[in-house]
Amino acid sequence: MALLLDIVTPEKKIFSGSVENVYLPGADGEMGILSLHAGLVTALQPGELRYLVNGKTESLAIGSGFAEVTQTKVIVLTDSALGEAEIDEANVEAAMKRAQEKLSGVDHNLDAEEVAYLQSVIARSTAALLFKRKNRH
Repeated sequence: MALLLDIVTPEKKIFSGSVENVYLPGADGEMGILSLHAGLVTALQPGELRYLVNGKTESLAIGSGFAEVTQTKVIVLTDSALGEAEIDEANVEAAMKRAQEKLSGVDHNLDAEEVAYLQSVIARSTAALLFKRKNRH
């Protein structure tokens, strides 16, 4: 029995189709989803999302978000989803460095929202770099 997967970012639908399985970077670690999985809603952390379609494993670096799982469908709502070719290491490293400098800088007038945003930039950047470097070869 096939599993329908939808991957959606605020900008567009990244993927919609039938897959054999899905591996998600859950808040408590990686989780594998097959058809007839128990229903759940879970938070996602930045990391690698993998899915098997027509015998081929596809993967994306995703940001934080949520996944809704039913017995026949997985819906992934994430703030970013990038393939290996879409990740520019130099730009990602520069964004991460700027965020780290702002967090550790002498300007301690950052409010909680700014701190959370900078931490999310660092987490997404780290996940994207790890994904790019893992898949480079």
